[in-house]
Amino acid sequence: MSEHEYEVRISDPGEVAAALPHLLGFRPEESVVVVGLGGPSGGRVGLTVRADLPPPPHAVPLAAALARGIATDDPAAVVIAVVSEHDDELDLDGGVDLPHRDVVHALVVTLAEAGIPVRDALLVRDRRWWSYDCPHECCAPGAGTPLPGGVSALEAASVATGQVLAQSREELDARITHLDRADREEVREACFAMVNTRTARAAEAGWGAVEKDAWAVVESAVRERRVEGAVPPLPPPSLAEIVWGLQHTGVRDRALGLALGDDAAAAEALWTECTRRAPWMLAAAPATLLAVSAWLRGDGAMASVALERALGSDEDYQLAQLLRSALAACMRPDELRAMVIATLDRLDAVRPAG
Repeated sequence: MSEHEYEVRISDPGEVAAALPHLLGFRPEESVVVVGLGGPSGGRVGLTVRADLPPPPHAVPLAAALARGIATDDPAAVVIAVVSEHDDELDLDGGVDLPHRDVVHALVVTLAEAGIPVRDALLVRDRRWWSYDCPHECCAPGAGTPLPGGVSALEAASVATGQVLAQSREELDARITHLDRADREEVREACFAMVNTRTARAAEAGWGAVEKDAWAVVESAVRERRVEGAVPPLPPPSLAEIVWGLQHTGVRDRALGLALGDDAAAAEALWTECTRRAPWMLAAAPATLLAVSAWLRGDGAMASVALERALGSDEDYQLAQLLRSALAACMRPDELRAMVIATLDRLDAVRPAG
């Protein structure tokens, strides 16, 4: 475990309900969430998977997909959480029941078939929580238990690792969505112009010089972002130089190493800006670097959104494909860190001297 990683254990259903936004990286709405639990005590939080609440005919297929996802982490048990502001429903006897029991039932059955015990199934609604299996008055449809107050251990760990909680998944998308049309045009024109600039520079001094020039701009931009507070956006020609430079695997792989050292936060700020402002067809490299940076500090939600942007830009981008498979297989941040270090070591071994 690195110095920036924290192990968090949750023992109370209310803690699970309150922790959902921090487990996901955003505040879920109308969602079904499956939280994996493991460790010697069975209380260590593992993989968390989420989906939009489905219409009743789709409950069983969705349950199968969620079960396949959570099974990759080999959990000792899981907690199911339904997050919904939906009103209570009528049961078969004409009484009042909690909503979305069909989804819960489909998940419990599917998980049981996969040999994964369900420790509890919760409804989270209006800052309160209910257990679907609880027979006591506190879990009656009109009752519920208030979510725990104060700062939880998970919330403290999220802050310590630099995770910024989004109000929704759409907010995460917005962080890397560029809405300034005029700037978008300037950057696009600068990128087109960079093709001729790079070609002329390569003809004069070779492609190695082009990569060296691009890396110098990366280093300069990272240095500017080491300071606290707002940093002016990169001029379009500088951003175009970086974005085009990252199309060279040598520059991109060298940039991977920035996520491992003292400049990790500054580099992530740079990759965020490049992902947001780069033309769509050139966003795969910076978006993949952003995903690595976010993942290494434990922000799986941002990593997932960044990888979607990378593969939306280039569905065949191999590094993004590899990372998506690793994320689906629940690779831990420390394992990703080791993989990046091994990659950089291999590159150093084959890189020519000088």
